[in-house]
Amino acid sequence: MHPSPSEPDPRPPFRPVTSVVLALGEAPAFRPGDPVRIGVRFPVGHYRVPRYIRGCDGVVESVITPMAVNNEIEGFGHNAGSKGHYYRVAIPLTALWPGYAGSPADNLRIEVFETWLERSST
Repeated sequence: MHPSPSEPDPRPPFRPVTSVVLALGEAPAFRPGDPVRIGVRFPVGHYRVPRYIRGCDGVVESVITPMAVNNEIEGFGHNAGSKGHYYRVAIPLTALWPGYAGSPADNLRIEVFETWLERSST
């Protein structure tokens, strides 16, 4: 029932949503600029983190949105719909190849699922 034009509207005034409250686990664990280390582990099977970047330090350049399923676990049929974040990480080429002759500012940029990332102090 709508109030008549001469009666005040009893409903609270409309306020647009200015922020979204994320559910537990929906907020990214890392932000652009965060130093990270790629985890070192050697699970059996096919995994999407190349061995040559494992153990390397890098910097998060961006958070890839929206959240996505962990394609490593999904590939084995064990995911059950859980999701996480992918991050674009910049790793200095000098950290990957000792003696790299290019610019020290050259980086490899690669998307890594959050379960492979650890906080780093560098």
